Amino acid sequence: MRVPVNNYNPDFNITRASHAVWSVKDLDASEAFYTQVLGFVVTAREADTLYLRGLEETCHHSLALVKRDGAPTCDRIGLRVYTEDDLDKARAYFLKAGLPNAFVEVPHQGRTLQASDPLGTALEFCATMPAVERKLTQFHTYLGGCAQRFDHYQVLLPDLEAAGEFYTDIGFRLSEYMVDATEKLMALFVQRKGNPHDIAIMYGRGPRIHHVAYTTVDVHTLIRACDVAGSLGYGRSVERGPQRHGPGHALFVYFRDPDGHRVELFNTHYLTLDIENAPARWDPSNIHRNLPWGLPAQRSWYEEATAFTGVDLRDTPVKPNPMTLERYLFERS
Repeated sequence: MRVPVNNYNPDFNITRASHAVWSVKDLDASEAFYTQVLGFVVTAREADTLYLRGLEETCHHSLALVKRDGAPTCDRIGLRVYTEDDLDKARAYFLKAGLPNAFVEVPHQGRTLQASDPLGTALEFCATMPAVERKLTQFHTYLGGCAQRFDHYQVLLPDLEAAGEFYTDIGFRLSEYMVDATEKLMALFVQRKGNPHDIAIMYGRGPRIHHVAYTTVDVHTLIRACDVAGSLGYGRSVERGPQRHGPGHALFVYFRDPDGHRVELFNTHYLTLDIENAPARWDPSNIHRNLPWGLPAQRSWYEEATAFTGVDLRDTPVKPNPMTLERYLFERS
């Protein structure tokens, strides 16, 4: 097992995970779900694309939903860089590494670089978006889960050592990691903005995106989101929770949108900004830490995720075996 080593002087400066682009079959159904249940703000709806943001956000969008026939997929996951110069430095990095990359025109974004990581994950970098009104103090507009801001996404990848080397090389800092009883890496949590993760990387068939996550106001708002989902006929979209994460301690709920894309709402993170914060190692066999309370996740939470558009999936050489209490109960349910 090789635990990634942080690179504090990367070639270019990423500031945070910022947005995602998903395909959907019905924009009306998606708009109703995201606004009424999760509490997103509609920035714009243009032709075949719905642009959404959280109440706290001033960037034009953090989630773009594109109407398209066929199986729903994820087109890209987005990262912000600090300056326009960082985009040029990022291009030079990907060219030197021999990884696919190209500058493209993307509506409502500044100059945008699209690229792939070594496992095929579709990435997108931009430095700017048009600024829009922050809705944070317009409390009369709060609906459902009151999604506040984009926080992170989780991806499934079949080679965590390769993924860890790539993401730490471009400046992500390892905050937490998980190994199984054989010392095989099962999960990496890497960050740029000072809380535990901008990207959660799990071992599994991929590349696939498991979920995007938004902060919300408090635990009462999580419950209200579930109640609103139930009253509007979306009760089955509540896939997991309300519950508390063990490592990380956040209270959370996972929802599935009308196309099966997974969105997490959660209430908090802890700070891991200072350079002396050593990466925390999780023991997946510690049942009291990994599942403080609550029922085990459904089978779908372990096995289902969204594929990237046009990207071939790779199986894992060794099947994941996290051996948590959740998995123990799940296998016997």
